[in-house]
Amino acid sequence: MPLTAELKTVTDLKLPRYLGTWYEIARLPMRHEPEGCTDVSAHYRLLDNGNVHVHNRCRMDGQVEEATGEACVVDNDSARLAVSFLPKGLRWLPFTKGDYWVIQIAPDYSVSLVGSPDRRYLWLLSRTPQLDATVQDHYLAAARLQGFDLSELIQTPHTGHPTA
Repeated sequence: MPLTAELKTVTDLKLPRYLGTWYEIARLPMRHEPEGCTDVSAHYRLLDNGNVHVHNRCRMDGQVEEATGEACVVDNDSARLAVSFLPKGLRWLPFTKGDYWVIQIAPDYSVSLVGSPDRRYLWLLSRTPQLDATVQDHYLAAARLQGFDLSELIQTPHTGHPTA
């Protein structure tokens, strides 16, 4: 698939079902999350304004690190979110939001594949800290079909010391 093709997202994502805790199983490298992060989790809850409060946590050198942000639905498509981790007073600035597009989800909302339309960022998420290898392979194959290069994929370690 050429990279100029639009990234396909989940049709009719039920945002209320998506909320809650997710554990990162794998990701593509990014500067905001050092490679040494373990026990990565994300917690999503609905805000009064209809946006989603994002609370990410991980362990780095044995210490829990946290980042909070806010995500909003883009173009009335609940599978396409824009998230900002800037302080609340600066979130209005242009070019300060990252794309968070849900490109595949399990029917029971137990596994999610999230990426950015430029295919630079990808996260494989699960409701549990461990994911069956066959299930993981299925979702990563879907990412490849949508044009993601997984040669630098990082498997996120979960040490039994959850941050959730």
